[in-house]
Amino acid sequence: MKYGTAKSFEKGIYKMKRNVAILIFKEAEVLDFAGPFEVFSVASEVHGFELFNVFTIAKSREPVIAVNGLSVNPDYDFSSAPDIDILIIAGGNGTRALQQDKTTLQWIKKTHESTAYTLSICSGSRLLAILGLLDNRPYCTHHQVYEHLQQLVPTGLPQRDKRYVNSGKIFTSGGISAGIDLSFHIVRLLHGDTVANSTAKYMEYNLDR
Repeated sequence: MKYGTAKSFEKGIYKMKRNVAILIFKEAEVLDFAGPFEVFSVASEVHGFELFNVFTIAKSREPVIAVNGLSVNPDYDFSSAPDIDILIIAGGNGTRALQQDKTTLQWIKKTHESTAYTLSICSGSRLLAILGLLDNRPYCTHHQVYEHLQQLVPTGLPQRDKRYVNSGKIFTSGGISAGIDLSFHIVRLLHGDTVANSTAKYMEYNLDR
């Protein structure tokens, strides 16, 4: 696994700066990608810009029109992105079309093979299900998507009462705002309570709710 060149220090252990890629696409849910982007980028900002390099990625560099018309310019396309340590797959109405997009599915599958963690937010879980990555595993998704997920992955184990769940190196979260909670969980997992709490304090986000 390759990381960036910057180093961070937590509890006496030097860690390499991690690349966090957020997959966006037409009709992606805005908070699904903006929430995690804010958590990881602010965590790095308030700790000397040393923890994470956060960027968006899409099939092409053309502007992506997300849900409700927000236009976003991806930082990278599939062919130009640096090595990815943490892959975050946004959800939204666009995940239905992506179930038929072989290029995107193949890229997710290949990228997942070398990530430290792969995360889905909301209905982004559909894409993990299509790839067989949720077979016989617990998962979370948007409350309106569980019925569809049970069709896509009948052996999966839906966790309707949880905000997010871990299945090996795969993490899935519930709908929309739950992606923020999952992102804080990953920050805490990698860098401890102090970093997570100071990030939440800066964002005025209540981690105890």
